[in-house]
Amino acid sequence: MKSMSNETEGKGILERLQAGEPLRKYDPEYGKFGQVVARTIRLCVEMNATATDTDQVRQRLSDIIGTEIDESTTIFPPFYTNFGRFIRLGKDIFINHNCSFLDIGGITIEDDVQIGPGVKLTSENHPLDPADRKTLLLAPIVIKRNAWIGAGATILPGVTVGENAVVAAGAVVSRDVPANTVVAGIPAKVVKTI
Repeated sequence: MKSMSNETEGKGILERLQAGEPLRKYDPEYGKFGQVVARTIRLCVEMNATATDTDQVRQRLSDIIGTEIDESTTIFPPFYTNFGRFIRLGKDIFINHNCSFLDIGGITIEDDVQIGPGVKLTSENHPLDPADRKTLLLAPIVIKRNAWIGAGATILPGVTVGENAVVAAGAVVSRDVPANTVVAGIPAKVVKTI
């Protein structure tokens, strides 16, 4: 069993995750992490099964992420997240049906963003080394103001989508998207300047 570095001693697991430290199953506080995940899964299932309007979805998702979501933001269920505590949403955001946010590495969505159906944002990855494959590597996703993420797009860890940018439907984004551009394809590349 590996020990924690001197830098991490005294910091709680949530603080260490927010700092981007890798997460390993033998972490002494892994149980606390597991409790947040279990709560989030339960609350997501309840929200998707019982919320009957967008106000209820917004309130229940506010409970999951631990921050009140502005009433100008609309989320259509089903909506999925594995952790919830590291999602930050601005104002006047629209999130369409069947989106999945894996947020242990952090997901920030600024004002006026539109997210199409079936979009996947994942701020988590794993090492290539088979001996360490179960470790979570974390890198935040940031979607800047007025961006539009098309249906079925996937945004990978560490990506920033620039202001006013458009990610085409079905794109897989592994690198930052410059402001005022359109990216498309797998892997996504700039195809147009706005």
